[in-house]
Amino acid sequence: MRALKQTVWVLLVFALIAGGALLLLMWTRSRPQDVPWTPLDLSQPIGAFTGRKLAGLGSDDGQCRALLTRAGVRYEKLAPVPRRGECGYANGVRFTSGGARTIAFSPASLGTACPVAVGLALWEWNIVQPEAQKHFGSRVVRIEHFGSYSCRRMYGRTTGDWSEHAKANAVDIAAFVLADGRRVSVLGDWKGEGDKPAFLRAVRDGACRLFATVLSPDYNAAHRDHLHLDQAARGEMGWRACR
Repeated sequence: MRALKQTVWVLLVFALIAGGALLLLMWTRSRPQDVPWTPLDLSQPIGAFTGRKLAGLGSDDGQCRALLTRAGVRYEKLAPVPRRGECGYANGVRFTSGGARTIAFSPASLGTACPVAVGLALWEWNIVQPEAQKHFGSRVVRIEHFGSYSCRRMYGRTTGDWSEHAKANAVDIAAFVLADGRRVSVLGDWKGEGDKPAFLRAVRDGACRLFATVLSPDYNAAHRDHLHLDQAARGEMGWRACR
């Protein structure tokens, strides 16, 4: 009888372990973006590990470009900028018209490191457009920016840490233009109440799920007119700055 009880307990434990493994497998397949070991898929909604996977793309621009291609995003690969000290990049891309993206950037010459481009695509699809529909009942058709690559230290200082802009690993977003012609700018619409400030804060908060660093006017005066988005390498470890 004792041997029989032990056998029953062993079978119960085995069943629980097998059942738990099956549930984990099913959950992983239904929510791959919420676990660290699944590959990044741009067709999936943003999950707990999406931001880390985006930051991890910096070491493999071939994989990064393949993600854009599979998602139907049209782009051109930029010629490398030879490294000079802390400046330069080898994995730059520029969005081109058509494909899965209908939004435009102004100026149209925006080129960024590939992980930043992938982050921008996910941000537009999952955050910017839904929030624009929620607050304005209209799509965003153009995003205005202050550029990406700039060989400089943080805040343009002559000493101190180098900016992610020095590697084209950052972009500064200034304003959004809606299909109905309305314009929402960080400089003019951040403060106060109403749909425009609410929209800007929502897209800032959403960007924090995708970028390693997001800085806004709430951070300091240097960011009073733009949202700084970057994919600093620390993002792969889950270390994020969102202010």
